[in-house]
Amino acid sequence: MQYVTDASNDDDDYLSEIAQRKPLLLAMGLTKRFGSLAANEGVRLEIGRGEIHALLGENGAGKSTLVKMLYGALQPDEGLIAWCGRPVVIPNPSAARELGIGMVFQHFSLFEALTVAENIALALPPGSSLKEISERAERTSAQYGLSLKADSQIADLSVGERQRVEIVRCLMQNPQLIIMDEPTSVLTTSETDALFETLLRLRDEGKSLLYISHKLAEVRQICSAATVLRGGRNVGECDPRTESPASLARMMVGDDVQSVRAEPVALGDADTALELRDLHLPRDNPFGTDLVGVSMDIRRGEVAAIAGIAGNGQGELFDAISGERPTDSRSVMLFGKPAGNLSVTARRRVGAAFVPEERLGHGSVPTATLSDNIVLSRGRSEPELGGAGFLRWGTAKRWKDRIVEAFDVRKGGPDPVAGSLSGGNLQKFLVGREFDRSPDLLVINQPTWGVDAGAAAHIRRSIIELARNGAAILIISQDIDEIFEVADRVAVLAEGHLSPFTAAGETDREAIGLLLSRSVAASSEAEIEQALAATPQDQSHHAGGTDHAR
Repeated sequence: MQYVTDASNDDDDYLSEIAQRKPLLLAMGLTKRFGSLAANEGVRLEIGRGEIHALLGENGAGKSTLVKMLYGALQPDEGLIAWCGRPVVIPNPSAARELGIGMVFQHFSLFEALTVAENIALALPPGSSLKEISERAERTSAQYGLSLKADSQIADLSVGERQRVEIVRCLMQNPQLIIMDEPTSVLTTSETDALFETLLRLRDEGKSLLYISHKLAEVRQICSAATVLRGGRNVGECDPRTESPASLARMMVGDDVQSVRAEPVALGDADTALELRDLHLPRDNPFGTDLVGVSMDIRRGEVAAIAGIAGNGQGELFDAISGERPTDSRSVMLFGKPAGNLSVTARRRVGAAFVPEERLGHGSVPTATLSDNIVLSRGRSEPELGGAGFLRWGTAKRWKDRIVEAFDVRKGGPDPVAGSLSGGNLQKFLVGREFDRSPDLLVINQPTWGVDAGAAAHIRRSIIELARNGAAILIISQDIDEIFEVADRVAVLAEGHLSPFTAAGETDREAIGLLLSRSVAASSEAEIEQALAATPQDQSHHAGGTDHAR
């Protein structure tokens, strides 16, 4: 590890001032520029020993850049990082791990065709046999209540179990500081509770955690300190346990974040925009899920929501509705006409719009500019962008500017490539790209995944407004709180089977959670209706938009 030896006198004085506190990690004056954009400017972060410290900020606030510098993936242009009181340079992630810094990423980096032990082995220094790694992995998982079998194949594991693999792999590198990026974004309530037990145990053992999340209720529950960034600068430090979700959100975005509430709507004889008739769709890969007899109808003016834990057929359902996987022509009906064998472009031409779950690669081409991505998704279905072999790039750029302004997309240049945006800002752009079309039917898979509280509230209000203006909206989401903020009707997708829809005001989170935790296919129709018709304990389930934004 390389140590800094040329810190300024001011830095030395400052380090002396905090010597009594003896923080595990101190970042001082960290600045990182990308061209004219300062992603971080003079950022300060202090993490104590045995502390769970939250890093908060809206999308584009500079959290990812800061974390990448702490983990060695980026080098600061200015400032220094001190580890255990000694200024250091962290040239790469390997050096960070050697130093004692581990990271659990938001997007799992696991090979589905390999076992738990094989995935862990890929991240460890050479020298141990697979048998030794297996034994260590099972000892570590048992020690922290993470319940893993080393010979299990990743493809057979639930999302929560995969999260455990990531954590065990990190723990086996013996870190003193663990950085966790949106660790609960794909977990159920029970899985989140189990994760928190593990994190508190790690804290009690003296390990420190840097916890990045947009779920402010969770931050208040588990973190004892928080650093808030806005526009790449520090704007506040606090004990989140003494703050409210509203005050934390206000600190993040600089203003009050209004809660979202979908008022009940009477549809009467509103036209059906989307109808599925006994849709059967086999999985197209070994790790997918078969859709079995899925039927639904989505009418103009409503927001219908499908709840489900990842891997239960959400991807297959989205592909069937969007046209990425053709089906029997009459199994998918758009505006009363058979559409199962229509292409994505043909479905767009009749007024449908789609936002997939995966932002990079599916929703956008990472190396293409934002205006290019508009052309790629809308060029063949909207004549304003061209015709007769010509494309109107000026029009695409004007549309890009309109979307950026409407959804407050933070970016580093006039027309940057999609891959240069933060995850939350790219999500805002992709959602805005479809809203900009004023579609008659909009299907969104995970609407606010990785989006800050203010942006999530804006997207949810836009969903409700579009529906009330006559569009039919179908959202697919793992966030039950999000569903109850925006949905008029709710159903559950489990193991490729879809439950009946019920009015959101006639059920509650517990009822939906119950169906999420068991197979819809294994439940009788009476059991499903009984679960969905559970009497809500209160009528406040539409509120709370600032608490649970992802």
